[in-house]
Amino acid sequence: MKIDLTDTTASKINKALVETRRAIGIPAVGMVLTMVIVTDEENAYDATKAAQDAAREHPSRTLVVIKRTARTPRDRQGTRLDAEVRVGADAGTGETVILRLYGEVGQHADSVVLPLLLPDAPVVVWWPVDAPEVPAKDPLGALAARRITDAYAVEEPLAALAARAASYAPGDTDLAWTRLTPWRSMLAAALDQARAEIVSAAVESEAENPSAELLARWLGVRLGVPVERVTTAGPVVTAVRLGTANGEIRIDRPEGPVATLSLPGQPERTLALKVRPTAELIAEELRRLDADEMYAVALHGEAATPKESVHHA
Repeated sequence: MKIDLTDTTASKINKALVETRRAIGIPAVGMVLTMVIVTDEENAYDATKAAQDAAREHPSRTLVVIKRTARTPRDRQGTRLDAEVRVGADAGTGETVILRLYGEVGQHADSVVLPLLLPDAPVVVWWPVDAPEVPAKDPLGALAARRITDAYAVEEPLAALAARAASYAPGDTDLAWTRLTPWRSMLAAALDQARAEIVSAAVESEAENPSAELLARWLGVRLGVPVERVTTAGPVVTAVRLGTANGEIRIDRPEGPVATLSLPGQPERTLALKVRPTAELIAEELRRLDADEMYAVALHGEAATPKESVHHA
């Protein structure tokens, strides 16, 4: 069920949510959190779809904040809030409200969002593209227990990681780190099986890949060895090599959803290691809303040096 509200207010939006829930017989008590998506018109559809897919695992109220710029000077002086309320099948298993803010109200998005938050439920804020310089001090970010950014979505990903390291606060995370969960799990399992001291390490990926950079920093901190960055044709992270006295541990994923694990003295084995869609990444982040300590470790680990090697595959 959808309701369009033009030149509206937060109280009218809340009233519409109550009325639509009552009309189709869906209670609000099953929703576990409020997801706030701050984006532009270009990326709103994909971000909303990903959040609605994630809401099948985590029923939530999704508030999509889109700050609009009017085309003419006269219109830019006006202030208006438009909303599209979706409940039921049109919103996955929760509720979705698309908020379009025009004029000065766009500078005070928190005053619009605050009355629409679910009472006594955690808040997650996600910036799919352009995130504020300091997410925790952003008016919307300050409302959240979890603040999600994505270094993949910016022109200079490694510069974005440097900014995230400088502004980090507990509750911050980035989807570039979330994408590494399968890699980290497989590497931990491989190390358990090999049971050998690691003397060297290398991460191979396409250039300027933020996940590869975070993975290299994390390995450097956890293993206590320098980690070589090797540039390949990609896509994304293509291999991780760990050197031991007995031989090399290697996970190789040149392309596609399948990787090969090589351990010293053992036959190669094939592993599933697909590139996961955004909805899966968001669902993973919503499973735990406490501070992501390992992300902080990776973020503040040793950054790449100018001596990183380059090998174009």
